[in-house]
Amino acid sequence: MKRIDLAVAGVTGMVGKAFIKVLEDRGFSVNNFYAFASARSAGKKIIYNAKEYTVEELKDDSFDRGVDIALFSAGADVSKRFAPIAASKGCIVIDNSSAFRMDESVPLVVPEVNPEAIAPGVFIIANPNCSVIPSVVALKPLHDRYKLKRVVYSTYQSVSGAKTAGYNDLVEGLKGNPPQSFPHPIAGNCLPHIDVFTDNGYTREELKMVDETRKILGIPDLPVTATTVRVPVFVGHSISINAEFYMPVDMDEVIGLLKEAPGVVLQNDHANNEYPMPLYAEGRDEVFVGRVRRDFSVDSGVNLWAVADNLRKGAATNAVQIAETIVNR
Repeated sequence: MKRIDLAVAGVTGMVGKAFIKVLEDRGFSVNNFYAFASARSAGKKIIYNAKEYTVEELKDDSFDRGVDIALFSAGADVSKRFAPIAASKGCIVIDNSSAFRMDESVPLVVPEVNPEAIAPGVFIIANPNCSVIPSVVALKPLHDRYKLKRVVYSTYQSVSGAKTAGYNDLVEGLKGNPPQSFPHPIAGNCLPHIDVFTDNGYTREELKMVDETRKILGIPDLPVTATTVRVPVFVGHSISINAEFYMPVDMDEVIGLLKEAPGVVLQNDHANNEYPMPLYAEGRDEVFVGRVRRDFSVDSGVNLWAVADNLRKGAATNAVQIAETIVNR
């Protein structure tokens, strides 16, 4: 892998810190490294590859130094302002926010699923939603073989998906303190409410599951529905996936496809109570899939349970994998 000049915007946030850890873990080859954040975080020190860096305020001229790739996780408003500026300077932006995901001119990429979307000359690439990423990694090999007809999602998403404030609500809630971020207590509770409600009764998180699945898999008219739930887990998102196909499924073949799928670890030994759990997915880059079984209510359906670390594969790892794909092509 050639050495590049790399920047991380939003480096002091939960995903920003995960970027640093994933870059180190995967041995990403960096020449010059730049750490950007808001004015509030400017001046803080971070450690990357055993070297100390001073966090700089993200400004209009931050990319006037030949940055090759920038990983953004500073929120949609920041991305909308600064990503085009970086791109205009020849920097490829991999953006973790929702700012560009449904922009027709911006590829929405999961490297195990649609790496071909990373076309030469594209300078802004969107990183998908943290529950969509593991879902499509699990669905891709099955769609390629049987052709998806319909998908029903139910997600069980950890508090770290709601950033530091959500994480702290669970920490404090376990001590008996009232919530500061969520509308109701999360400790010992489940909230069927992620992001804001829209006029049709779905939350924006649920609509992201619909729209992003269609875009990544290249099936714009795929029937998809979702219910997204916040659960009292610190790290790791779990997704119940009900998939219906046009072609008849063979369950032995389904198991074989998942076992060989890139980025998937199959944990499906029912006799020994082996199935994916967020507790054991934390700190890992793979998508864990289990509870694989036929859906007997339709002609050709499968139920899956997928779990991934939302800060890593659901965010930082996927973005770094996109960067690796760019550097290695």
